Amino acid sequence: MNTDVNTDVNTIHGNILTPGGWIAGTLSFTDRVAGIDGSATDPQQNGGDYILPGFIDLHVHGGAGKDVMEGGDAIRTIAAIHARHGTTSLLATTMTAPPEDIDVALAAIGAVVRERRKGEARVLGAHLEGPYINSGKLGAQPNYARAATLAEVKRLETLAPLRVITVAPEIAGHLGLVRELADEGVRVQIGHTLGSYEDGVAALEHGAAGFTHLFNAMSPLHHREPGMVGAALAHAEYAELIPDLLHVHPGAIRTALRAIPRLYCVTDSTSATGMPDGEYMLGRHTVHKCMGGVRLPDGTLAGSTLTLDQALRNLVGMGLSVADASARVSTNAADYLGLPERGRIAPQAWADFVVLDRDLKLKAVYIEGECVDLNDA
Repeated sequence: MNTDVNTDVNTIHGNILTPGGWIAGTLSFTDRVAGIDGSATDPQQNGGDYILPGFIDLHVHGGAGKDVMEGGDAIRTIAAIHARHGTTSLLATTMTAPPEDIDVALAAIGAVVRERRKGEARVLGAHLEGPYINSGKLGAQPNYARAATLAEVKRLETLAPLRVITVAPEIAGHLGLVRELADEGVRVQIGHTLGSYEDGVAALEHGAAGFTHLFNAMSPLHHREPGMVGAALAHAEYAELIPDLLHVHPGAIRTALRAIPRLYCVTDSTSATGMPDGEYMLGRHTVHKCMGGVRLPDGTLAGSTLTLDQALRNLVGMGLSVADASARVSTNAADYLGLPERGRIAPQAWADFVVLDRDLKLKAVYIEGECVDLNDA
């Protein structure tokens, strides 16, 4: 099989997860899916590999010792390590920071968006997680929070595509901005917020599309004060969640899965991803990786070391089917961004897919038809 030249038709065989269900057969592809031949199957009845849509991560801060806020080639290093864990496309995610730091990060993201190199996940644009958040709910964000203006957002958009922007809707002026950004096709997410249930409902009515790392850094659910979590559980179509089993208890994950139809998973991964225990940077913060977690010196969780292949295994370990778990790490995120040619294995979709064995361990990753070297240092 030749995957170096995308005009060549390549083939791979196994249990293929398609929008219409499982097919046991052959997937043909160039840089896009050329065809799927086979018959309907129940993969539990055979021993073949799983062929799933490539993973899509809409919240990535770092990996392999590199942080998005460094700018430069750090973005490429991050895109490469996540590709080796099955992520075929992602949003590079910024931190709350001084304007000059955000400019550096976005300029680097913009360069990578324009040119994907061999072995890198496709960087679709930026997730601007800060600085338009509530300083009273920073989580692991540095304290450079400030109110947003449309003029500033438009200037930042000249540096890189802003596909997702996190805002705290209770900040004065933000509801109007949510409407303006939503009208321009930006996915506005509610996060790092002290807002009430009513604030959340109002933001959704103004065009907010989702919630940033559901349950974390937002007002919690109480039966007399439902909070922002209550607004999400009662009204959201989409929300992102970190399924590392540290940020959110499995019981809360199950609650969200029942309540939010298109819940999707993100890693919120940091520079410590794929690295040994020790000190790393998260924006202007020093964070500590120990025993699989990443924390500030005061013990606050500060992102994760999760990768989406492990997220898939965690979901299946909780009892989700492979098909349902696949949607949570791929298709739902693609649909959230309005990308019908990603997140699914279908004719003319991008040839982004992963091959896993029966233990859900990665055997191969293809990005736009190109096979990724999983052993690349």
